[in-house]
Amino acid sequence: MKLIQSPFGDEALLFTIENDNGVIVEVTNFGARIVNLFVPTASGHKNIVLGFDSIDDYKKETYCGATIGRVAGRIKNGEFLLGESFYKTSVNQSGNTLHGGTPGFDEKLWSYEVNEKEQSTSIIFSTNALHNENGFPGNLEVSVTYTLDNLNIWSVSYQAKSDKDTIFNPTNHVYFNLTGHPSKPIDDHSLQICSEEFAPVNTDTTVTGEKRSVIETPYDFRTPKKLKSTFESIDAEVKKVQGVDHPFFLTCTELDQMAAKLISPDGEIKVEVYTEEPAIVVYTANIVEGVPLMHGEKLIQHGGITFETQVAPGAIEFEDFGDIILRADENYGSQTKYKIIF
Repeated sequence: MKLIQSPFGDEALLFTIENDNGVIVEVTNFGARIVNLFVPTASGHKNIVLGFDSIDDYKKETYCGATIGRVAGRIKNGEFLLGESFYKTSVNQSGNTLHGGTPGFDEKLWSYEVNEKEQSTSIIFSTNALHNENGFPGNLEVSVTYTLDNLNIWSVSYQAKSDKDTIFNPTNHVYFNLTGHPSKPIDDHSLQICSEEFAPVNTDTTVTGEKRSVIETPYDFRTPKKLKSTFESIDAEVKKVQGVDHPFFLTCTELDQMAAKLISPDGEIKVEVYTEEPAIVVYTANIVEGVPLMHGEKLIQHGGITFETQVAPGAIEFEDFGDIILRADENYGSQTKYKIIF
C-alpha cells in the first residue's frame, strides 16, 4: 500500500492511495469526496469514476463524488415533522430541499486523519453540522471513512451522533463510467440490482409514496441487462426523468450480499456494490447542461451512473419507506463497499 498527500487548491488536500494490485483511489477533504478511481488495464490505468481537475469545477458541480448530507435526496417542500415539532429546511431545487440544502456536506472542508495498515489504508474525514444549520435540529458530529484494501474493495463508512433528535440519511454521490470516458454513454453497460420494487416519482422527482413492482417495467434489473433498453423505453417513468432517477428497495442488505453490479461493455471491468442500507437511488446523469469538462472531456447525457446507497427518499413522509430518525446521543453507523473486478 502507498499513500501520497498533495495540495488540491483552496486549502484542500488530495490523498492518493494505491494498493498492491495497482488500484488507485484519490479522495479530497473538500466535500469528503472521491476524485478518481484508477484500475490497471493492458493499455494503462483507466479512471472509472467521473471527476474534475480543480476545486473550482467541483464548486460548479458540487455533488460529484461527494459525501451528501444531512439528508440525501429530496425533502418535499423542505418540510418535515419530527415528533410534535415542525421543521422548515432550506430549499434549493424546485421548492424542495435537495441533498441537505445549501451549503451541504459537499461544500465543507472536512478535517482528516490517516490510518495506514499492511493490507489497507483509510482516510477518516470529520465535520460538524450545527443546530439549525439549513433548518435541521441538533448539533451533529459526522465522520466518513474511505478505505482501499488489497482485495480491491473501496469502502465508505459513516458514523454520526447528534445532541438532539434529528433526521440523518447520508450517501456518496460517486458516478461510474467503466469505459473511462464521460464522453461515452453508459448505454452498453449492463446493470443488475437486487430489487423487486422501485419508487415512482413526481415531475419534480420527489417520490409519490408508491412502491411498484419492477416486473414488466424498464426498471427490472434483477438479472443483468444493458441500460440502452431502459433508455429507449417509452415508459412514463423513463420519459419523466429522461432515464433513471429512482429509489430501488433492496432485497439484499447485508455486507456479504451483493446489492448491485455494473459491467463494462467489454465485460472486462465489473463493480459490485454491497451495503447495509435498505435502498439505492440510481441516477444516470440525465441532465448534463453546464457541467464543466471532466479531464478534458465533455460529459454526455447518460455519461455516468450513481449508486446512492441510503434509506429511500420520502422516508420522513411515508412510513414504509424506512426510518431516517436519529435519536439524541444514539450512534449512527453504516457501510457501503464497492468491489472492483478486472
